[in-house]
Amino acid sequence: MTFRKILIAVDQGPIAVRAADVGIELARSLDAEIAVIHTYEPPVVYGTDIGVPPAELATMAREEAARVLLGFRQRQSLEPAVSEFLEIGKPAEEIVKTAKSWPADLIVIGSHGRSGVNRVLLGSVAEAVTRNAPCPVLIVRAQD
Repeated sequence: MTFRKILIAVDQGPIAVRAADVGIELARSLDAEIAVIHTYEPPVVYGTDIGVPPAELATMAREEAARVLLGFRQRQSLEPAVSEFLEIGKPAEEIVKTAKSWPADLIVIGSHGRSGVNRVLLGSVAEAVTRNAPCPVLIVRAQD
């Protein structure tokens, strides 16, 4: 199997940054195409009078997500040719959907490595991606 298209899931956390470093290094060593994806869930509005219209909240969330991608691109010194995806929805579902449509040969994603009650309560995006991905998934764990 060859990895020609590598999709890297990014966010602002140090685990995602480490996973991205691994994914970018792997892609460069294989001369593979890179794409980065950042997902965010739409803001949930409870009640009717929070002082900010729901449409404005959605715009603010999208702008913040775009800043995350731009900051990541700048920190990693990614070339303009690197594709990027900014998706709204449940992270695992959006990562899998993008991996199918792009189509990726490998997904690189970070994981906290939680177990037991913490994993049950907090869930695992990496685990859900692994279960549903159309291609292999490289999970990069947090450094001890």
